[in-house]
Amino acid sequence: MNHETVRGQILIQVVIYGAIAALFIGALVLWAGINIRASRQAYYREEAIQIAEAGIDYYRWHLAHAPADYQDGTGVPGPYVHDFRDKDGNIIGQFTLEITPPMIGSTIVRIKSTGETDAAQGVTRSIETRLAKPSFAKYAWVLNSFVFFGSAAEVFGPIHSNDGLRFDGLAHNIVTSARDQFDDPDHSGGNEFGVHTHDSPTDPLPPAAVPSRPDVFEVGRQFPVPATDFAGITADLAEIKADAQASGYYFAASGALGYHIVLRTDDTFDLYRVNALVPPPSGCSNSTTGWGTWSIQTLGETLLQNYPFPANGLVFVEDHVWVSGQINSGRITIASGRFPDNPATRTNVIVNNNLLYTNYDGQDAVALIAQGNFNVGLRSENDLRIDAAIIAQNGRVGRFSYSSSSCGVERSRAQLTAYGMLGSFGRPAFAYSSSNGYQARTYIYDANLLYGPPPSFPLTSDQYQILSWDEVR
Repeated sequence: MNHETVRGQILIQVVIYGAIAALFIGALVLWAGINIRASRQAYYREEAIQIAEAGIDYYRWHLAHAPADYQDGTGVPGPYVHDFRDKDGNIIGQFTLEITPPMIGSTIVRIKSTGETDAAQGVTRSIETRLAKPSFAKYAWVLNSFVFFGSAAEVFGPIHSNDGLRFDGLAHNIVTSARDQFDDPDHSGGNEFGVHTHDSPTDPLPPAAVPSRPDVFEVGRQFPVPATDFAGITADLAEIKADAQASGYYFAASGALGYHIVLRTDDTFDLYRVNALVPPPSGCSNSTTGWGTWSIQTLGETLLQNYPFPANGLVFVEDHVWVSGQINSGRITIASGRFPDNPATRTNVIVNNNLLYTNYDGQDAVALIAQGNFNVGLRSENDLRIDAAIIAQNGRVGRFSYSSSSCGVERSRAQLTAYGMLGSFGRPAFAYSSSNGYQARTYIYDANLLYGPPPSFPLTSDQYQILSWDEVR
């Protein structure tokens, strides 16, 4: 038998399989290296975002102790860089803060925090958040007394009363009362629900079950709910007066019947002294305290001066004040009061002609704060629109009753539209009958007022709340 030796055959196989193994092992090593680097990168990025979050938390703490400091206690513009330490006190990174303070009247603060870790230069992540304090303007209507909304009333926005509430119109948002049940003062009979309707079919009386009435209360009704601290959230007129004297406009008693402020779209206003009001027509009268036409006579006023809007947005008038006109990207608060406070001498704010915004995205804001009543007079526009946040601190929001036919055709008006919010200590009323008052009334809530109210508008909390929290690139 012949044997033939084949040289190198096994060696070739070893080389081939060895090369494959080496390639495979190399790929595994490369893959492992990439994963290790990716894991480290993910770790550093997570560390960076946590450092950025620490920056936001730090400035929330800072604002809790210094609510009006938007310069990180330095008194100079930012950005502001802070070291970040681990639990042992070692510096492991930094966060950089960029603070955007609120515009006049708004409470919204924007904070951007960028975190960076020392372990990986160039790895940064940023968070931007918006903080704000909620204002009194959380309702379309907020009241301290009983209120009756008639069948012609349409309200866009939440409504609350500390007393009972009857609603026969259409409510597009929640309606609440602090009362479980009460005796409606407008008619006799037993106690009724805290929020009830007489729109057919009339609600049953307690203790019957509360019926669902989406045709009246589209979002529903709740009662009882906690009362609103009306006294605590009405504006401190004395403080507004002091701030207006310091860096706004303060107008002492007119020596006549009051002032008329006409707002203009160039961020100025004309100031008039009111010398004469329309006298009530013969036979047109009412015994209600403060009753009158509250309407300026033609040629019954004198132009005093044109003023630019003040830097702090505050105008205080120690007299009655009529307001009209239009603003464009302006923010202003007009307050009226007389000190020392005396119920017999409290002053009123009156709007008889359109008071309008140009922008309805939060850029424009007007507040009208009256120590006494907010009035719409006899000679008001037939189709009247009022864009403003309105508060009657000790009085009521509304129009006096002009029930006699002797009061003329102006006693009945067609349409009232209020855009903003209304706060009334006393019972409000804009209509009394089919021939007395505004026959159609539409109240539209301006949600921008909640966190972006006019200057010095009352707030419901001293603490900042988080509106948004987003990572930014």
